[in-house]
Amino acid sequence: MNQLSDLKIAIVYDRVNKFGGAERVLLTLHEMFPDAPLYTSVYDSKKAPWASIFPKIHTSFLQKIPILKNHHELMGWLMPIAFESFNFSEYDIVISITSEAAKGIITGTNTLHVCYMLTPTRYLWSGKEFYLNNPPKIFKIFPFYKIVSWPFLTYAKWWDKVAAQRPDKIIAISTEVCKRIRKYYNRDSEIIFPPVNIPEVALVNHPRGGIYYFIHGRFEPYKRLDLVIDTFNDLGLPLVVSGSGSEFDLYKSKICKNIRFIFNPTDNELSKLYSNAKAFLMPQEEDFGITSMEAQSFGVPVIAYRKGGALDTVIENKTGVFFNHQNKESLKQAIAKFDKIVFNHKYLTNNVKNFSKENFKRRLQRSLVRSISSRWWRDTSLASI
Repeated sequence: MNQLSDLKIAIVYDRVNKFGGAERVLLTLHEMFPDAPLYTSVYDSKKAPWASIFPKIHTSFLQKIPILKNHHELMGWLMPIAFESFNFSEYDIVISITSEAAKGIITGTNTLHVCYMLTPTRYLWSGKEFYLNNPPKIFKIFPFYKIVSWPFLTYAKWWDKVAAQRPDKIIAISTEVCKRIRKYYNRDSEIIFPPVNIPEVALVNHPRGGIYYFIHGRFEPYKRLDLVIDTFNDLGLPLVVSGSGSEFDLYKSKICKNIRFIFNPTDNELSKLYSNAKAFLMPQEEDFGITSMEAQSFGVPVIAYRKGGALDTVIENKTGVFFNHQNKESLKQAIAKFDKIVFNHKYLTNNVKNFSKENFKRRLQRSLVRSISSRWWRDTSLASI
């Protein structure tokens, strides 16, 4: 990162209380800019021990309200104030990683703000109806949730559009997210795919013909794990489900004997689960879908819903198959089609290499340098980069 090494850089993220695809992006950014501090609304060190590698973590005033650390659904109306309260005047570049409010930070004319957007705020735009019909558990006590939430959603949509105009540059994680940014924020964006974590044991010639179908991720309603469980209850085929999330107990209560649940597997356990899988399932509309690429790195093809980030990561009939509708019949047809195809291990693993961490670092560095060079800077030392 020699072209950027003399600049003072900060990283901003919505909240630090879990681990997933976005958090892998943060760790990669730390590798690129090890001296950069992390700014966030709340930080739970017990649920996010990975974040301790950052030299400094700055939290907002929301950190002082203990219940908010793990109930971010209660923070929505306070998030704009939290991120607008940070001062970035000492930094040359601020990189925000966000699917919600971190893009709304306020920076001065001498600070370049680059937003790596995971998606426009899902519960306000692309997933609004789903979230209204499937509110978080804590809100289900309100019999008129849709009516009660209307004033907040109206304000939140207004602020979200305003906040989306603040970054000097927006980078989208996928073609789908790029389209959403244009649709909801009326802004252009560059596409840089997120870095895929490829374990050392992956990309080797694993024997194919795994013994079960596999799905891994967060147990949340929009992930559509219910569709997979209902389908495999009907088919009786072996299925392994791993991950963690708020709906774990609910989903587990619905399974038949052919389905095995593994809660929050370690990295080593997860590698073994991928290695022995016949196919990986992605029934949800993902913004990108890093788990799809992780599966392919083990030579495991994907059965994916034909929408969202899967269109960037899955090559039909070569690295997986698609189903067109989120219902059991459509998924069953895709599984039947999948069983008739012989997939090439090398094609799968070569596809993953296009999404490597090294590619991400190289493309992001070039993007940052171009952004600096194209701006009018008061500080001439930056303009010379």
